[in-house]
Amino acid sequence: MKKIYDTAEAALDGLLRNDMLIAAGGFGLCGIPELLLDAIRKSGVKNLTFASNNAGVDDFGIGILLASRQVKKMMSSYVGENAEFMRQYLEGELEVEFNPQGTLAERMRAGGAGIPGFYTKTGVGTQIAEGKEHKEFDGETYILERGIVADLAIVKAWKADETGNLVFRKTARNFNVPAATCGKICVAEVEEIVPRGSLDGDQIHLPGVYVHRLIQGEHEKRIEQRTTRKKENA
Repeated sequence: MKKIYDTAEAALDGLLRNDMLIAAGGFGLCGIPELLLDAIRKSGVKNLTFASNNAGVDDFGIGILLASRQVKKMMSSYVGENAEFMRQYLEGELEVEFNPQGTLAERMRAGGAGIPGFYTKTGVGTQIAEGKEHKEFDGETYILERGIVADLAIVKAWKADETGNLVFRKTARNFNVPAATCGKICVAEVEEIVPRGSLDGDQIHLPGVYVHRLIQGEHEKRIEQRTTRKKENA
């Protein structure tokens, strides 16, 4: 089965449709599948639901899909860097399902592991718990959270071999692994594709069995908020 494609558009060919649930990896702007997100924008598909740690910024990441009005719902933990997200939400144009960060990661992991739901104490007694099943274990109250199974997962890795085994770099590993596993189809973009067998098996973070399509590309690696200190006088 062919895994390596020349472009993001080619890798997504035949996979996109309106009203999809897409799981997107990344943490802030670190490790986001920027090339695949841009290809989704160019495709014109609409009414998308994204399960992602955040919504990017106004002109980068998922933010470009918010600007083009292709997203109808966000399932996220943190959305504080995106003014257009805030505007659409306050105007009632965007549906938002807030998740505690660990809960969102576990919902993705559970979906990928075939677990339909799990109980957690996180969110008990808050708006997060409204409308959810409550259950007591050993005298403590827990709420039921459903696993996420996405129509499509898009992730970004540092390296891949020709079979799709992936290695992530530092913070980029956080949401990319669970996002990849919870998609019925997973498309990954990487900085480098190396020959089969050249990756140390102990260093592989995601086995290639989870990855259906793969591209190599150039990435911007933008920083959300660059903070520096003043240069000290000599």
